[in-house]
Amino acid sequence: MVVRDTHTFSELEQWLDKNRVTEIECLVPDLTGVARGKILPREKFTEDRGMRLPEAVVAMGVTGEFPEEGPYYDVINPTDRDMHLRPDPSTVRIVPWATDPTAQVIHDCFDREGTLVPFAPRSVLRRVCDLYAAEGWEPVVAPELEFYLVDRNTDPDVPLKAPIGRSGRAETSRQAYSIDAVNEFDPLFEDVYAYCEKMELNVDTLIHEVGAGQMEINFFHAHPLGLADEVFFFKRTVREAAMRHGMFATFMAKPIAGEPGSAMHVHQSIVSQATGRNLFSNEDGTPSPEFFWYIGGLQKYIPAAMALFAPYVNSYRRLVRSNAAPINIQWGTDNRTVGIRSPVAGPAARRVENRVIGADANPYVALAATLACGYLGIKNRIDPTPECKGDAYLGEFSLPRSLGEALHLLRDERDLAQVLGESFVTVYTEVKEIEYAEFMKVISPWEREHLLLHV
Repeated sequence: MVVRDTHTFSELEQWLDKNRVTEIECLVPDLTGVARGKILPREKFTEDRGMRLPEAVVAMGVTGEFPEEGPYYDVINPTDRDMHLRPDPSTVRIVPWATDPTAQVIHDCFDREGTLVPFAPRSVLRRVCDLYAAEGWEPVVAPELEFYLVDRNTDPDVPLKAPIGRSGRAETSRQAYSIDAVNEFDPLFEDVYAYCEKMELNVDTLIHEVGAGQMEINFFHAHPLGLADEVFFFKRTVREAAMRHGMFATFMAKPIAGEPGSAMHVHQSIVSQATGRNLFSNEDGTPSPEFFWYIGGLQKYIPAAMALFAPYVNSYRRLVRSNAAPINIQWGTDNRTVGIRSPVAGPAARRVENRVIGADANPYVALAATLACGYLGIKNRIDPTPECKGDAYLGEFSLPRSLGEALHLLRDERDLAQVLGESFVTVYTEVKEIEYAEFMKVISPWEREHLLLHV
């Protein structure tokens, strides 16, 4: 059972007692989506005790590095002060793979005055959802998350390869939507589904995607914050299950050369809180102005938001022509070559799919950013370009080609900063600059192969 629609610590404690929990993982998602926090014995987990972490814990890069100077410290106090963490009772789940009864619960980050820490990823998504609520709108999202199963790899210099299935063989060809290819990993997915059931994760369909060992899991549509929590939990779950079966699960955007990349496609719509009507449809069932303005906002702001949708240097390897990933921000109905797709659906289910986001994106940040783009489109009544009814891969490349270019665009886009929060954009871009600088210190095999004796 999951505690839902409550924010009382006493009900959380009752849940812990009912499930005889002896240990609690107190989690905070950081900028990369990594679970940070502390593990406490049940008797130490009390409302009076609380929990604290240095505020920089949620504001570091994937390498664990921090900026040495600069605007980062206009937001992060250089004295390394604490955040005060409060558990969100609606997020508590059993850790199904733990030996002893163990719970995991996501915490929100507050400062000493009781204000949400604005650069924490969960705070950013809350901020955007509050903007929708102020308009009387309820955003609804449904992520589709792709990932690869790969053979265990302990040497980062060795390329990844597909794992061996029940047949004793690894995949060597494309097996899109193959039932038998999924069944090769039945023991693993039986554990994944069992874990998800115990955690009450809102997962729907499992399919085999195009790449060798590439899978996709779909989530039922729901409120963005709850679904971001579920994606966060799911990533932990499938990685743990894969390791227990002698393989790795990776959400890298482009883990294997020559294979398609992995995306997090996000379907999104808006419901009127007053009437319950889908804002993307008029009463006669035709597309509403808000539907088109939302698409217009995505088209205008996605290029500047790319550092949030494609957060690592590896992310940009996925976005290549004619390889199951968009290269521009054209839009179309039932068209998978575009960056912004409108699936065929009835008026109540009319929605927009953002196909630009990578599987490596932080779910809180990615959902906040895509909703921010659409919000700005409606507020500013931005009309979209004409619908693309052909192959969008024949069009021009209109997305940033590197993390460095994407960071420059994000820094210059003031509208997004106002919606997401100036302090968040400052911290995020400064941290990503550190990661980019670290990557540029590495000499790749391609450079040694083609430049060593030829230039």
